[in-house]
Amino acid sequence: MSTTGTVEFKFKGKVYQTWYKVFGDLKGSGKTPLIALHGGPGMTHHYMLPHAILNEKAGIPVVVYDEIGNGQSSHASEEPKEFWNPEVFMDELHNLVNELGISSDFGLLGHSWGGMLAANYACERAPAGLKRIIVVNSPADMVSFEKGTNELLQKFPPEFVKRVRELEQTGKGHSEEYKQCMFQFYNKHVCTVVPPPKNLLESIMAMEANKNVRIAMMGVSELCPNGNLKDMGWSLINELHKVKASLLLISSPHDEMQEEAVIPYFLNTPKAKWVEIPTTTHSPFYEDPDKYFSVILSFLKSTN
Repeated sequence: MSTTGTVEFKFKGKVYQTWYKVFGDLKGSGKTPLIALHGGPGMTHHYMLPHAILNEKAGIPVVVYDEIGNGQSSHASEEPKEFWNPEVFMDELHNLVNELGISSDFGLLGHSWGGMLAANYACERAPAGLKRIIVVNSPADMVSFEKGTNELLQKFPPEFVKRVRELEQTGKGHSEEYKQCMFQFYNKHVCTVVPPPKNLLESIMAMEANKNVRIAMMGVSELCPNGNLKDMGWSLINELHKVKASLLLISSPHDEMQEEAVIPYFLNTPKAKWVEIPTTTHSPFYEDPDKYFSVILSFLKSTN
């Protein structure tokens, strides 16, 4: 069973729409609902749809949604670059939780930027009803994130690295050649499934068609972030001690999010568990779904 809908999201005097989809029964299941937060920033819910299996296997209600800026939510394309920051997305998430009527008992599962958002929300807003957080392939700060991606880049052939840097330095980060270079990086450190999963491609294509949020917050690519997250020096390293909920960290040594970027979630969060899935890169729910969902179900059961 699944249902879809929209909720009004009011932010700084304007009204936006947040689209969501629920798998299962939020009120009658007797299970703590889990909200799945997509990455990007600026992607869509489509590639997070495999998480519906948590409802099929364990009866856990699962919510996916499109953050404003893309997908079926308000695109807000008229908003300036400075509009796009963690604050607006934390407010949107908080509003969605309240509008769905689950504020007294819910969990968060965030992938990539979605994990950054989930943890940021837990640190800054400290919602009393947040029982569990699952952070998947997410950095805890931008400095370590950029350091890790650049270390991975250096393992590519020297001529490849040189050309990537030339394209960045000459302002050709939007060129087809740079895009093809990034595909080579992504094929090794983001998703190794061939051909790429349909749902993942749908989210990527949506972001390619509407890059406003991506460019504003991250920049052209992970190899040279120059968006708002870097400008603001985004970091949770000194904030994670505030997280009261149990936290599961999932990562991979082959992911673009390297160990230095993810380990603060484990070291600095009071109730944290860390699982590495070495058979994956940045897309564990496509690359090794059996292991990935087994780890998640075990965590949810043990922290119930």
